[in-house]
Amino acid sequence: MTFPNIQLPQRALMLSQGVISTPKASFFSLPVLIALTAFLAISETPGILRDWTINQNPVVLDSGDIRDGKCSTRKGFFTNCSAHLNYTYKGQSYDKDVEIMFVDIHSGDYDTNLVISGDHPDLATLSLGLDMLWNRIITLAVFVALLGGTCLAMIFLILRVWRVRGQLREPARLEPVPVEITGFDRRRQRLSVTYADKIGGRKTGRAGHTHFEPGQEPLIVGENGGKAVGLAVWHGNTALPVLLDERLERIEMTPEERTAALAPLAAELGDSRPGLVVQGKKGWSIKARLAAALLVILLIIGGIFGYWLWYVTSATSQFTSPAMDINNMMPESVNRWGCDQLKKRFGDQRAPFGCTASDYSSWK
Repeated sequence: MTFPNIQLPQRALMLSQGVISTPKASFFSLPVLIALTAFLAISETPGILRDWTINQNPVVLDSGDIRDGKCSTRKGFFTNCSAHLNYTYKGQSYDKDVEIMFVDIHSGDYDTNLVISGDHPDLATLSLGLDMLWNRIITLAVFVALLGGTCLAMIFLILRVWRVRGQLREPARLEPVPVEITGFDRRRQRLSVTYADKIGGRKTGRAGHTHFEPGQEPLIVGENGGKAVGLAVWHGNTALPVLLDERLERIEMTPEERTAALAPLAAELGDSRPGLVVQGKKGWSIKARLAAALLVILLIIGGIFGYWLWYVTSATSQFTSPAMDINNMMPESVNRWGCDQLKKRFGDQRAPFGCTASDYSSWK
């Protein structure tokens, strides 16, 4: 699809300063995300490292005392458990506070024991923490990766905008390009517009954000797929195009040059010049959305079940993760059957998590 275009003077032109901006929300959300990522890593990593060490040589203390033990579940599957441990080992008394976080779909209470490291008796935890060790590692890794990745992406986008703004301080040849208006907001007589390079030219898919002063409107040249299409320009080799205003005041040109550039556009669009507000396409019905959501859920359940079935019947190692965690979360009868299948192939080796007896080594 083609859209009306303009002819600009064939020389290096300056653009107004501040025509590319960063959404203010980025400067508020970025510190929050960084703090949340650091908090998760700092609060959970020491406990995981402690339990990893204990798991190398676990010793269950039946004489140990577990006090104030409690678990709370948020959002249906984020579980946090804490307890105070008091025990004596080889004449030495210890007091420890333990807190663990993991993902689990569970109802009712957890049965747990006090476990210490045979090599480092000052390290103690709950057997539940060892049972969920890989679960905790994967949960922490996923959260840190998602939050940390989001932080890095936001930092990259902010730096890219700053670099573009620096490049706009110098004149350069301008290349018109249609862009899709993905969102806009009018507040206090000021218009904020988000747009993306998805339609013509380079089609980088990159999104830009800009503010228009009171009385200014973006240069709209059509609509595509229910969304308005604006006219922007590439400034030399910048990473983002700059959305133009309808009077071309963002480009340093003479009034005569602006009139000459806009004349063909006005003649082509006539009185039917499109506006910023364009009626979008009708979305899916509620029934279709529910059906799609149900299909996705069924596919996920089917995929998880197939992965678990492969693990218990065909995996080359009984310690395949996260299959061990999935097997542990299965109903007791299904878990028992899965462990029996694993035991047929690995019965002469250590039992994996989910199939261990009370000594955390032999098969149950």
